[in-house]
Amino acid sequence: ARLLAASRIQCPILIAGNKAAADEVQSILCAGGKITLLTDNVMPEVNVLNVEPVRERIRRVFIERIIAAKGLKRAEEFVEGILMPTPTAVLRAAQLLSQGVGSEKGLGDLLVVDIGGATTDVHSIGAGNPIQAGVVRKGLPEPLAKRTVEGDLGLRYNAGTILKLCGEGQILRHARFLQKDLTPRLEKLSQCVEVLPQTAEDQDLDFALAACAARTAMERHAGSIEALWGPQGQYHIQYGKDLTAIEHLIGTGGIFIHHRQAGDLLRKTLFSPEEPFSLRPKNPTLYTDARYCLYAVGLLADRYPQVAIRIARKYLKKWD
Repeated sequence: ARLLAASRIQCPILIAGNKAAADEVQSILCAGGKITLLTDNVMPEVNVLNVEPVRERIRRVFIERIIAAKGLKRAEEFVEGILMPTPTAVLRAAQLLSQGVGSEKGLGDLLVVDIGGATTDVHSIGAGNPIQAGVVRKGLPEPLAKRTVEGDLGLRYNAGTILKLCGEGQILRHARFLQKDLTPRLEKLSQCVEVLPQTAEDQDLDFALAACAARTAMERHAGSIEALWGPQGQYHIQYGKDLTAIEHLIGTGGIFIHHRQAGDLLRKTLFSPEEPFSLRPKNPTLYTDARYCLYAVGLLADRYPQVAIRIARKYLKKWD
């Protein structure tokens, strides 16, 4: 808290720790002129997560600061206060599809990959406990509903970053056409983010970028296994969620609507024998959000959950 108080950081600082220390932490930060927000401890007991109060407080900050700053505050007059960040809305839709509501049965454990121009987000609904014999879980407990937002994997704003992260060779491996002058072309995409693909080569480059972004985002989201040696021989430690047995994988975002190879794009995120310690899904049923409506389903979910889940199911397109 003292380091943050002495820093140049101007954004709100959310305090979600031990209640015995929270007041002192807040006093230190306030003395440094920081904006502080106090909420419940994110881990009130060892290995017990309490993430919903924190998520709700972050959502409120988003509405109060981001929405207001962009001049969209008046939108609340028309939507009766139902405003939330897109990743939050998609996560809410994923929870609804997974768990169901009333007479509407859910799909069970599932994953959603949301590829956008600025971020690539992955949402998983499921415990992700070890399923392999002899594997021991280690690290912080994972929330049943988990979201990761990768701000360096957007197809437009971060096109050049994807090149740096994945390398030219990886991008070209996912491409069908010969892609020349990658560096200047990707720099142009990041500077002119409204550009849409005009040719087959452009569409192919978008696919290759999306494949790299989706695979990297899934790898970051999924758990992993580490092989160690002890007095009794080799044993395995699991960090994060085991997603290998996930039964349903859904793609949402513009590229999943408009690209003919949307199913192949989802397959790029799956488990690979070349990386056996990455616990990505092995053989899920593949779907795309055919009308790009999952975020809207999430907005409807709290007030009209049965209608929302029927809309979500209606526009899920299955890929063989």
